Amino acid sequence: MKLISFNVNGIRACHKKGALMELFKLNADIIGIQETKSTIDQLGGEITSPKGYFSYFDSATERKGYAGTAVYTKVKPEKVEYGLGKKEYDTEGRCITVHFKNFAFVTAYFPNGGRDEEHFQFKLRYYDLFLKHVQKLEKKYSKVIFCGDLNVAHNEIDLARPKENSNQIGFLPIERAWVDKVENAGFIDTFRHLHPKEVKYSWWDQKTFSRQRNVGWRIDYFFINKKLVKKIKNADILTNFIGSDHAPVLLNIDIK
Repeated sequence: MKLISFNVNGIRACHKKGALMELFKLNADIIGIQETKSTIDQLGGEITSPKGYFSYFDSATERKGYAGTAVYTKVKPEKVEYGLGKKEYDTEGRCITVHFKNFAFVTAYFPNGGRDEEHFQFKLRYYDLFLKHVQKLEKKYSKVIFCGDLNVAHNEIDLARPKENSNQIGFLPIERAWVDKVENAGFIDTFRHLHPKEVKYSWWDQKTFSRQRNVGWRIDYFFINKKLVKKIKNADILTNFIGSDHAPVLLNIDIK
């Protein structure tokens, strides 16, 4: 099964560039989208009903043009769940959980946390609530996959300038410790599992033209629970795919 996660940084803008149609041509079985920045009534049929896919959207309800997630899947799920079950965290359309017969798939767009201290604390609370959510899923399903823009680089290998960013949100010790907690809970960072020493990024700052210089951060991930670790076929970051300030993240896995 081919899975893709992609922060599109505005699904309408991504589609206008032709990148969304190119993404569908990659023929993934499931696609998790983050930062749609739109409500479904703003989207045309090419976005909401691409051939061969069922689609599901979770949009921000209080702040238009902000956050938002979507899932495209070739196989119709048994159930789709929006948010994490608490209104404080669910007004920004940040999470979709798709329940299939024998596994659960989650895509999420985690808060950046850089606006102010209150928003940073919101980010940390969201992290903890999300981990509880996927742990709860694991009690129901033997196979759990989650993906998305976590808005944190885990280790020094995951960003181009770790020393210069050691005090910056997105690489703070408390944020990185949460990723440690995720791994200690039994979830596997698929890219780093297969490529322990490879330097590859998934996001670049557009304002400084950092993509051209490859001064980036790896903040987009696919995680799986341990029961799936032997089923990984491939994990990669599609750095040559253009259409956003992020690159799509790929996971090939045997989910049978």
